[in-house]
Amino acid sequence: MGSRKRGEEEEVSNQINHNTVEEEEEEETGVLSLEKIFEHKEVPSWKDQLTFRAFTVSFLLAILFSFIVMKLSLTTGIIPSLNVSAGLLGFFFVKTWTKFLAKSGWLKQPFTRQENTVIQTCVVASSGIAFSGM
Repeated sequence: MGSRKRGEEEEVSNQINHNTVEEEEEEETGVLSLEKIFEHKEVPSWKDQLTFRAFTVSFLLAILFSFIVMKLSLTTGIIPSLNVSAGLLGFFFVKTWTKFLAKSGWLKQPFTRQENTVIQTCVVASSGIAFSGM
């Protein structure tokens, strides 16, 4: 029992030392980590993350990726992981959409990281269904 407590104390001490080293590196370089930047931002509720624009972009990308997956599956028999491309294309389309809406004055809610995650999840899930359903 005593060795277990010492192990936990050492782990906490190592974590504190690790955080101190990271903070010193940030002060030296003047660059904050991504998590530090969003540390004080509140995560939107799940209802705010599931937006019309996220589902619209997901639907359009899901159609595109389904054709890609079916073509690759029929020609090569394998499919690559589409997570990165789904995330990047989703980000591009929604960012373009929000810029257009901001210029026209109709933007109600800014684009969030969680919204991009919803797009990526929907697209990858639908392309997986397209691959499995063949």
